[in-house]
Amino acid sequence: MNTPATPDRSTVVIGNFDGVHRGHREVIERARALDPDLPLVVVTFWPHPASVLTPGREPLLLCSLERRIELLEQAGASQVRVVRFTRELANWSPERFVERVINPLNPAHVVVGRNFRFGHRALGTPETLARMGEGRFDVNSLQLLHVKGSSTSSTLIRAAIAEGKMRQAADHLGRDFDVHQVVVMGDQRGRELGFPTANLVLGAQYAVPADGVYAGWLTPESGPEAGVRLPAAISVGSNPTFDGLEQRIESYVLDRTDLDLYGVEITVEFVDRLRGQVKYEGREPLIRQMSRDVEACRDVLADGPGL
Repeated sequence: MNTPATPDRSTVVIGNFDGVHRGHREVIERARALDPDLPLVVVTFWPHPASVLTPGREPLLLCSLERRIELLEQAGASQVRVVRFTRELANWSPERFVERVINPLNPAHVVVGRNFRFGHRALGTPETLARMGEGRFDVNSLQLLHVKGSSTSSTLIRAAIAEGKMRQAADHLGRDFDVHQVVVMGDQRGRELGFPTANLVLGAQYAVPADGVYAGWLTPESGPEAGVRLPAAISVGSNPTFDGLEQRIESYVLDRTDLDLYGVEITVEFVDRLRGQVKYEGREPLIRQMSRDVEACRDVLADGPGL
């Protein structure tokens, strides 16, 4: 049904939306199509509910809250409402959840995934929500998206990333998996070896591809190359050849030794895994392998940016 566009009505989409993958974006697109004249309000939760309900067993995050909001807005959200997830909220009844979270948005439509649950002990279902909204808003619950025979989910994407299966992750994300962070000072061994790298250290709460070497892209957010996707060979791991201990993401922009990226926020996109992490006996074998890695990157990235 179409509802007259008034300033106080909206279409509301509710979910966790970690990674804002293809399934999430389809939900947003379907919600927008219900009534294009209404503002589309996306409600998401932070921190991840599992970090509150089962601390220590929560999944690794596919992106930061800031990146999630950015991706939701790119997907079509008019505004994003972040609900702080607490134990108190987890204990609300379904009725209180609707009263406190949904009703203030005065929705004409509420759209959720088919597996959406809310309220104490996850007693609320899409059917529960539809009964509560009767006469005030309609409820649309959507089935999971399937890609290449698999249901798209943040869980599947995390598993693919953990195994270094970046093309599988990209199939379900609808884009190459990426990380955003400020470049920090490293050991500068890459520069000594002829392959200067931009180094990132991510928080332990974030998903990181399996240790190894990848072909991908590096995009500076500021400076002379701001917004330019630069081809890069990306190493993930602790640099075992030099007995490193800290896991890092080190990106060498092909054929560039002139970049000064310290303190610059960059985006690193992972296209494909080239090999696993290996400990080499000294500098020369490592340099020879790095040269081979660069050529392999050229082959993978020859067609330019994809997704």
